[in-house]
Formats: sequence, C-alpha cells, structure tokens
Amino acid sequence: MQRFKKKGNRIRASDKSLVFRFATGSLLLLFFMAMILLNLKAIITTDWNSVTHFSDANLQFHLTPYRIVTLIISAFTCLAAALLYYRFRYDKVKQLFHRQKLARMILENGWYETDTSQGGSIFKDLPSDGKKERIFYFPKMYYRMEKGLLHIQTEITLGKYHDQLLHLEKKLETGLYCELISKEIHESYVEYILLYDTIANRITINEVRAEKGKLRLMKNVWWEYDNSPTC
Repeated sequence: MQRFKKKGNRIRASDKSLVFRFATGSLLLLFFMAMILLNLKAIITTDWNSVTHFSDANLQFHLTPYRIVTLIISAFTCLAAALLYYRFRYDKVKQLFHRQKLARMILENGWYETDTSQGGSIFKDLPSDGKKERIFYFPKMYYRMEKGLLHIQTEITLGKYHDQLLHLEKKLETGLYCELISKEIHESYVEYILLYDTIANRITINEVRAEKGKLRLMKNVWWEYDNSPTC
C-alpha cells in the first residue's frame, strides 16, 4: 500500500502545555521587541564600555515616565496582537488546542511507557531517594488540518495499546467537537478523517452551488464530483 506523503505535526508529550508555551513565547518576544524599538535611542547612545556593574551611576536606565509609557504601550501591543491573531488566525488557534488535547488524551489515559532511573549523588555513601521518570515510548500520532478536515494518523504496532488507538472515533468526535467522515486502515497506520466546526461552517440551500466540477457543501467543504469514481 502507498504510505503517507503528508503526515502533519507529530503529537508529543510536551504538547500538553502547547497553548501556554506558544502564547507566552510569542507575546514575550513581541513585548521585548516593542520595548527595544521604543527605547532604541537610549540603547544606541549608551556608552556600554563604561558599564562595569549594575549601579544607578553607570546604568542610566531609571524608571522615567517615558519608560512607564513604553511599558504600557508594549503591553497593549501584545494584547492587540493576541486579539488580532485570534480573530484572523482562528484555525491556527484551534489547531494548537487540538494538538494539546491529543497529547493530554494520551497522557491521561496512560498510553505511554516510562522507566524510572535512580537519581545519582556525588556522595556515594549517602542514600539517594530521588527518582526521575522518563518517557521512553510515546505513540506516534500526527495531526493536520486541511480544507476544513482534520487528519489524525496513528501508528499501529500490535502492542499494548493497539485496541485503544484503533478505536478513537468517539473520543475524537466528542473531544475535538468534530464529526467522523471516514476511518482508513493503511500499512501500520490508521487515519481518522473528521469534519471540523460543522455548525459554524454550515450554509443555506441557496448557497449550495456547483462550479468547475465541484459542489459546495459547506463553507470550507467542496465535493469534487468530476474526480469521483463512477460505478
């Protein structure tokens, strides 16, 4: 059988806090960039060779009214950027939440394997109770959104979690608020294809139209009837 040419984003254990990491990382970067631009003149004119230690005499960055204003402007810039990103890149935001939910699904159901290593100590004679848990097996799961459809591919290894990963239909439909369209078994992989955001993308009967060999079924779903096999 033909293997997948396009898998998508690999779901990893660290994705359990993906939304928080993406938001804080992006907004902190934007905040510091705004602060640097607003204080660029002071940064350029500072004689950094004379700065030997962090004292008020050498480091001329007192909390002036202007710098308080730049802090406020930078904070509002981050807030505006977050609102605009949510408004115009809503699908990207939903993808982050979906990937986070999939990672938490695997972790909370215990579909992974760990080993515990004894924490080492530089003093050999002293007992060490510290133990560190390490994930050495995490199921290979891939996620991508394409043309209003979610494609979730999971590797099937005939291992301990074979049955759980082979029957994810109900969890995916209820957890991601989608509708399952098809489930396809490939070589060592199972692919779940789900219709995303069905309520928001519904159209009226007057909006259903056919053009260029395609029939519009939803806002983001077209049926390419010219390419469909005939009986």
